[in-house]
Amino acid sequence: MANEELQIDQNQLVAAWQRTLPDWIKDADNCEVFPDEADPKALRVTISTAGHQSYAFDFKVCYVDSREVKVEIIDVDKNNVSIDERTDPMQQLIQDYTRHLHECAQALQQLTHA
Repeated sequence: MANEELQIDQNQLVAAWQRTLPDWIKDADNCEVFPDEADPKALRVTISTAGHQSYAFDFKVCYVDSREVKVEIIDVDKNNVSIDERTDPMQQLIQDYTRHLHECAQALQQLTHA
């Protein structure tokens, strides 16, 4: 059985993610959600960490269908300078945030899989 294609307007999706994602990340972290202007089935998400580290993680969240998302890391910045995201600590943070993005997508399934 094939899953249906995403039927929700990208702006509605962005608004839903902006409301829901803060529930899935640490209270001290901040997140911003934007439409991906090149792909109507995708969002851009920036998660900024709290504290002295000042990391910002840029992700692309693309809806494969109405239930499944593909998450990819685009860039990691520290104090507004791009850094190597291949180190073990960065990979751990990326994995954690990727999991949170998938959890947020699951929480929004009643909206995306209507």
